[in-house]
Amino acid sequence: MNEQHDAGEACEPEFSAGHPARPDADLAGARGGHTHDHGLQGAGSATAKHRRKLVLVLAITLTVFVVQLIGAFVSNSLSLLADAGHMLTDATGVAIALIASLIAGVAATSKRTFGYLRVEVLAALVNGIVLGVIAVVILVQAISRFGSEVEVQSVPMLVAAVIGAVANLASLLILRSGQKESLNVRGAYLEVLGDLLGSVAVIIAGVIILFTGWNAVDQIASILIAVLIFPRAISLLSDVVDVLLEASPKNIDVDVARAHMEAVPGVDEVHDLHAWTITSGVPAFSAHVTVSDSAWSERGYHAILDEVRACLHEHFDTEHVTLQLEPRSHETSGEHVHA
Repeated sequence: MNEQHDAGEACEPEFSAGHPARPDADLAGARGGHTHDHGLQGAGSATAKHRRKLVLVLAITLTVFVVQLIGAFVSNSLSLLADAGHMLTDATGVAIALIASLIAGVAATSKRTFGYLRVEVLAALVNGIVLGVIAVVILVQAISRFGSEVEVQSVPMLVAAVIGAVANLASLLILRSGQKESLNVRGAYLEVLGDLLGSVAVIIAGVIILFTGWNAVDQIASILIAVLIFPRAISLLSDVVDVLLEASPKNIDVDVARAHMEAVPGVDEVHDLHAWTITSGVPAFSAHVTVSDSAWSERGYHAILDEVRACLHEHFDTEHVTLQLEPRSHETSGEHVHA
């Protein structure tokens, strides 16, 4: 869904020219001879769409990691070593995302009906945890250095930091378009962004050491890098937890979706309504739809089903939809357990 819609906004009573009735396979057996494919077989995940970009970023990140690691040992800079460690974390995260996107493409089976799409989410979980651990380690090392005399060579420190900053900026531009579609691409994007800010902090620290000889600024820059990393780890983990807990996607307001569906002529009530995310870019939606007996007999459930599905697709950009239609006279007694 590109924008939130007013709950009172009704769906069009019939298909518009831009949304004609389609003999979708998703009609769940409503018409004889149709398959029951809900769009998951062969459907590429959001990460898979940007696989080439991730490969390019991985190559850049590994190269810069080696440069910064050498620079850190030559210059004796903790902040540069911290930035190099963060680069290694970035490379690991991108590698995990790439491997996960390949595994996620494995076809679904009778035992794993959604295939391995959730592997990408688990990869993002590992990435977020590692990112948080790195932040804590950097912080502890920086604090332990205070009070000790550590000489930092500013020139090699600056050279390595500038190379890292340029490479990170290039990686950001590569990942920019994909970070809104995939958790793993977003994770890589946020890590590279943090690396860029970290490289800037190292550059500033190097310039200060070069002109003033105040080596303690190196530890301060290290702490700043840790502070930059940690909130991003929390943000990524928060998104992953939402997916694993099957929270409603951020772009779908369930109450608004119910209002749209109930605005379809013939629909009396929508209950047991659920919206969740299978993996990045693959939302899912299910609901029980109660139809008036007169509409059931006059319009037929095929037309109503098509119309409700078109409504969800138009307003909420949801393809994987499972709907159970039932006439009012068939409704069982008792309260609905779900929303």
